[in-house]
Amino acid sequence: MSPQNNMTPEAATVHRKEQAMIAAVVEKGAGIDVHKKFLKVCVMVGPLSEEPRFEIRRVDCSNSALEGLRQWLKAEGVTHAVMESTGPYWVPVFNILEQDVKVILANAEQVKNRKGHKTDAQDSWWLAHLLRHGMIRASFIPEKATRNLRELTRRRKKLIEQAASERNRVQKQLEYGNVKLGNELSDVFGLSGQMMLQALVNEDRTPEEIAELAQGSLKKKKEEIAEAVRGQRLNETQKEVIRSCMRLITFLDLEIEELSDSIAKLIQESGQQKQKELLETIPGIREEAAGNVLAETGPDMKQFPDEGHLSSWGGVCPGDNESAGKNKSRHTTHGNPWFRATLTECAWSASRTKGTVFQSRYESLKPKIGHKAALVAVAHLLAETIYHVLSRGEQYRESQPQELPEVQRQRIIRHHVRRLRRLGYWLAADRLAPLESWYVTGRIPDSGPTQPKRRGPKKRQLQRGASE
Repeated sequence: MSPQNNMTPEAATVHRKEQAMIAAVVEKGAGIDVHKKFLKVCVMVGPLSEEPRFEIRRVDCSNSALEGLRQWLKAEGVTHAVMESTGPYWVPVFNILEQDVKVILANAEQVKNRKGHKTDAQDSWWLAHLLRHGMIRASFIPEKATRNLRELTRRRKKLIEQAASERNRVQKQLEYGNVKLGNELSDVFGLSGQMMLQALVNEDRTPEEIAELAQGSLKKKKEEIAEAVRGQRLNETQKEVIRSCMRLITFLDLEIEELSDSIAKLIQESGQQKQKELLETIPGIREEAAGNVLAETGPDMKQFPDEGHLSSWGGVCPGDNESAGKNKSRHTTHGNPWFRATLTECAWSASRTKGTVFQSRYESLKPKIGHKAALVAVAHLLAETIYHVLSRGEQYRESQPQELPEVQRQRIIRHHVRRLRRLGYWLAADRLAPLESWYVTGRIPDSGPTQPKRRGPKKRQLQRGASE
């Protein structure tokens, strides 16, 4: 049934006038409302200057039915199709239509229909209507090689998080059993830590014998390590949980290593090795992070008009929230959570790389907005740097510090001179003047030898009375 059948003649006239106000740009398009078991497809075709003809069908999600959908769209001459990004359910439809139709993936928040007027048929018609008038902002769908790389990197990220969760579980069991190894060892799962864990759960050793397992610099802390495990109360259940966690951690480490090898091989085969090496020249980005960035953004930046769009897509730039001429709270946008997490981790490392613009940005913003917000600002700068490196195909070069403009320099001089004059309450005028001239001219003043302090009359009286 047509979505317009329930309209009164007056409402239909208003509806046609509203359509006429917005220019049509797609002659033959389709709107697809995606569900798990079936689709609602609205094909809307017709000249741009006339009222379009549309037809709505229900299509199952089986491969044969999707192939029939492709044939139907091809027979109608459809050039564009739009779908909502509904979980993973749009992917099978995209796989079938990708070769013959330009598929546009829409953000469900941006194409939402009115409340109380939502049906599957209405949704498909509304998608086709928005597509016809060019009112849909397409989401980024990378190429096949990048999509495959994205599956591997995201899987690796999940396994790393799972391994970290298991390590935390081991730490919790040690705390339950009165074992304080974490207080003395910076990494309980290093070589020394694993040997001590093995001795705790599988062998019956004294604290001194466990402390003898320390390797390297930990040999200096044998007494502290023995005291940390003395009086431990690990029962058999807790030991079994630790054994299970350690077996799973070992398995996860092997899987992560296998995935890393597969990611490196896929990057090499897809011709993205050069871009990966360029990304590794940026402070804070190394092999693993470079692979994650390539998997999320692709090897080039043609899909992003400028560096600001990449930063916004990654969710590390402030949003716009203006009303009645007033700028309200401008929190960062949601963006791509995988890309945002990678940027934030790299920003943490880049902010601690000495002599870089990232460290300078972090240190200048941290006193004003705090640690976390300063890291997001560094991530924003990092996203802009990634855009320039990949779009230009050049290695990262640390920018040289620029001299301050004369107006700004004079302003800073006046500010600090005022500060120095306020210190006149504690400094004598003859000591303050050289400091002012030194700051303005940049030359260290020759203040001469310091004069001995004069004792006041009250202090001399007290000293004289004490000697008498």
